[in-house]
Amino acid sequence: MIGFITLVLILQLAGELIARWLGLPVPGPVIGMVLLFIGLSVRGEPPAELANLAHGLLRHLSLLFVPAGVGVISYIGLLAEAWLPITLTLITSVLLAIVVTGVTLRLLQRRDEAPDNG
Repeated sequence: MIGFITLVLILQLAGELIARWLGLPVPGPVIGMVLLFIGLSVRGEPPAELANLAHGLLRHLSLLFVPAGVGVISYIGLLAEAWLPITLTLITSVLLAIVVTGVTLRLLQRRDEAPDNG
């Protein structure tokens, strides 16, 4: 299991390096996750130890929200000053996500229902 924790951290580091070298506006951990996805796609299925690691991380996922909560509390003054733009941004982004998800679902359903012309 230590080996797979190391692998995940190495992929995160590789993602950080790629993002910085190429100047990409994508967080390094996201690039690392894509690298892990590519590796698992080539392999076909995750090794049992990696699956155990993933399940362990998911069991304790709530702990990963503690730093975000501390950040919110740390900037509570700034949030109080800018509550209106923050609220409007949150509402707009949620509505946009709902619309994009709905349109994507509709397009995928139409694609599945379309007769195969092959």
